[in-house]
Amino acid sequence: MGFLWAIVELFVVFVSIAILVLGSAIVFEAYRRRHNHTHVEAPAIFEDPTSLKEVPCPYIFDPAEKYISLIIPAFNEEHRLPGALDETMNYLQQRAAKDKSFSYEVVIIDDGSTDGTKRVAFDFVRKYTVDNVRVILLGRNHGKGEAIRKGMLHSRGELLLMLDADGATKVDDLEKLEKQIHAVARKELHFGDAAASDSSLRISDVPIAAFGSRAHMEEKALATRKWYRNFLMKGFHVVVLLAAGPGIRDTQCGFKMFTRAAARKLFTNIRLKRWCFDVEVVYLCKLFGIPIIEISVNWSEIPGSKVNPLSIPNMLWELALMSLGYRTGMWQICT
Repeated sequence: MGFLWAIVELFVVFVSIAILVLGSAIVFEAYRRRHNHTHVEAPAIFEDPTSLKEVPCPYIFDPAEKYISLIIPAFNEEHRLPGALDETMNYLQQRAAKDKSFSYEVVIIDDGSTDGTKRVAFDFVRKYTVDNVRVILLGRNHGKGEAIRKGMLHSRGELLLMLDADGATKVDDLEKLEKQIHAVARKELHFGDAAASDSSLRISDVPIAAFGSRAHMEEKALATRKWYRNFLMKGFHVVVLLAAGPGIRDTQCGFKMFTRAAARKLFTNIRLKRWCFDVEVVYLCKLFGIPIIEISVNWSEIPGSKVNPLSIPNMLWELALMSLGYRTGMWQICT
């Protein structure tokens, strides 16, 4: 009996030490990110692969030069990226041909890929020019959140759309998000219907976020998606509810649009670098009072997802950092 009690005591001591170490690590990392200084600072240039000249890199506080920017994070997407980019560029070119006032750019952020992603991205720069397609190289892998943050901070659009490199959501669905943003902007600025075609309306000046949502497809997705992804999503929804509060049914859809004013507030404050940055975006939108519109989009499962059971610890780690950082006031907000 004494031996059994000794084992129990050792187990309790071990668990207590583990909890103490984990808690200390969370506090230390949250404190380390308190001023948002740990993010990657890539050189503020784009390279034109045709002329090999450096192109000045814009910043989110600069005035918008394009109507829309499409931000695509890519990590080892050599095989999926070409199809998604072909579809995207075809849509954008067709729209620009119909509407001469429509201007765009595609910003690809290579998040430390070890395959041919960089080569694929620069092939598209050569084909469509550096004014329409640009590439940011992060050097090593930092995570989807960091890649999107970097793309948002160095884009030129009045509207900024983040979308995945796999093409899971049809690019023309951006019009659904765009339409709702314009409707909310008119309401926010007390514009009437007659102002819908008013070219003086600067959509970039009104902070609004529009989230693509797959919530309407949940029942079908549960039946077709791999079991571990269903488990991840269900558990994740519960944790998200605790961390960021209710209101958004699908925080993780990789199809989100922001006005320049919203992106300026959100992405200068984002600290999470990987899968949970979407949750931090929701939290910050609520903190800043930025309206969030959730809109159903067409979405399909594309083979090659980077989400797997090993993503769970990282998700929980980031949510713990976010909860501690904001709720203790350790993470200060730049306004």
